[in-house]
Amino acid sequence: MRAVRYHEHGDADALELEEIPTPEPDEDEVLVEVSAAGINPVDTYFREGSYSPAALPWIPGSDFAGTVEAVGAEVTAFEPGERVFGTGLGKDIPGTCAEYVASPTDRIATLPDGVSFETGAALGVPAVTAWRSLIDHAELEPAERCLIHGGSGGVGHAAVQIAAATGAEVTTTASPEHHEKLESLGADVVLDYARDDLEDAVITAGAPDVILDHRLDDYLQFDADVATQGTRVVGIGNTVPEAGFSNVPAARSKELRIHLISMFNTPDLAAVLRRVATLLSSGKLSAEIDRTYDLTEVSEAHDAVISESFFGKLVVTP
Repeated sequence: MRAVRYHEHGDADALELEEIPTPEPDEDEVLVEVSAAGINPVDTYFREGSYSPAALPWIPGSDFAGTVEAVGAEVTAFEPGERVFGTGLGKDIPGTCAEYVASPTDRIATLPDGVSFETGAALGVPAVTAWRSLIDHAELEPAERCLIHGGSGGVGHAAVQIAAATGAEVTTTASPEHHEKLESLGADVVLDYARDDLEDAVITAGAPDVILDHRLDDYLQFDADVATQGTRVVGIGNTVPEAGFSNVPAARSKELRIHLISMFNTPDLAAVLRRVATLLSSGKLSAEIDRTYDLTEVSEAHDAVISESFFGKLVVTP
């Protein structure tokens, strides 16, 4: 099969398209013919060596969707020909930028009829991260107010939809060109993240009970300043290792509850994916795909996911 691999850590030029043997599924795995693979920032962190994979050479990619080609001897939940989507690969299991991938059954779910492979591949890391943040950790409830930083991003646009599906009042931030789209996805208030009075605007919209923060190094003190009493802040990312409060007493006075999470720690990925599939079936969740690449262009996709501004996700179609 064709697969993209890197033999040493480095920039996107380290990625090479190669012919390698098609994997054989273990007893608890399924072999999937990949129709689409999502590109996430975390894929570049593994490639750079910030997060080290198990061994080199390595195939990047966490998310995929496709058709079951074969199943291991112990697999009863899936059968050849079934449409599936999954996530959580690329760390301890070779990734998804390939024509075939072998995945344990606890990292996949059935992709609903009528949902494209591209949509399934685009929603692995983003939707599971959003679900785990808002539902599992923050325990977001109907009629609560939720602030989502960066609503136009991969996780952000999934989080807006999941929060809206719970019945929460959703405020999000994005560049002005994305405001109308985010409103169509369920955001009640969309604010320009660059406005000088952003703090006041968030409070005017309603001090949030839950905040999803993708850049703790930029917004942690901001979160404390706009929070109401007992706000739950879920941190999913940062651009530099350091992050902290500039006014700890102000943060303490709100009795903030701060959750720092990684999608890769999700106890049961398949269980969350099945919930995501339900939202997909009902039309309450969709993926915005900015552009697609083929396997010869994965290095371009890795550069773009880090350096470019776009709405939604980038997807590879082998």
